[in-house]
Amino acid sequence: MTWPITIEGVRAAHTRIAPYVPVSPVRTYPLLDEWVGHGIRATVKHENFNPTGSFKARNGMAFMTALPDEARQRGVVAATRGNHGLGLAWAGHLFGVRATICVPVGNNPDKNAGMRAFGATVIEEGHDYDAAVNIAQRIVTSEGAALAHSTNDPRILEGAATLSVELIEQAPDLDAIVVVVGGGSQAVGAMTAARALKPDIKVYAVQAAGAPASHDSYHAGRMLTTDRADTFADGLATRSAYALTFPALLEGLAGFITVTDAEIADALRALLRTTHTLVEGSGAGGLAGLRKLAPMLAGQRVGIVASGGNIDAATLREVLAT
Repeated sequence: MTWPITIEGVRAAHTRIAPYVPVSPVRTYPLLDEWVGHGIRATVKHENFNPTGSFKARNGMAFMTALPDEARQRGVVAATRGNHGLGLAWAGHLFGVRATICVPVGNNPDKNAGMRAFGATVIEEGHDYDAAVNIAQRIVTSEGAALAHSTNDPRILEGAATLSVELIEQAPDLDAIVVVVGGGSQAVGAMTAARALKPDIKVYAVQAAGAPASHDSYHAGRMLTTDRADTFADGLATRSAYALTFPALLEGLAGFITVTDAEIADALRALLRTTHTLVEGSGAGGLAGLRKLAPMLAGQRVGIVASGGNIDAATLREVLAT
């Protein structure tokens, strides 16, 4: 297969976004290692410290800085459950580009408010992310706006890969990286960085059990679509695999598992207790996956990504009350 992005493209994206997205910290926590168990040394990449509170600030800025002036003048449009839209709205705000963000009805209200605060037009329509994608495509057709797809765009994947380049350079003794999959940008980014910088690093993927489309596709060896995506980890709530990332996931992953919402919530509480930093459901998914994989990865140093911290107050109260 042809790999969807190159390390040269990732390096170029890193240079473009550097003035806007500082290198995020990598930290270790002995209490977190105790919680994971099996002698694993967990290395946390704190993307929840980024502008807009997630790794998708990288994606939005990588897309915007690569967009020609003529396309910027026509505006940009995206579908999102929140973090991708926040990243794009923020980048649009900084560059004076009109952004239209499509979200499903009932989307995280704090994320919606954040996008509007950056000046984006937020359209609430459809029952889930995949429905919002169709609405975004309708705007592309009717208004000529540039589509910033959260997965099927090399510029987006290059932005996501910059976090893994940083992680491997900050923690060169990693044995493995565990990342969550909604569309697969983190995973493809991690594999791209590992292939170029340290090929012996293994990359494992984790998806919510209530939204297992990419996981099921991986194990079936073909792209599948599911009817529902039920998880409080809204960044993982997708119903399909994606053409640009799926072949790379199939070829490059060392393994792919699912975790339940209860396991994600447990990991969220563990991160809050041991790192004293806030993550959302998708931001805790990598840790939940690491704990499940721990017997197989015993004694290794494993990178995980606190990919975002944009959890709404009602969901956080429910998680903490459990």
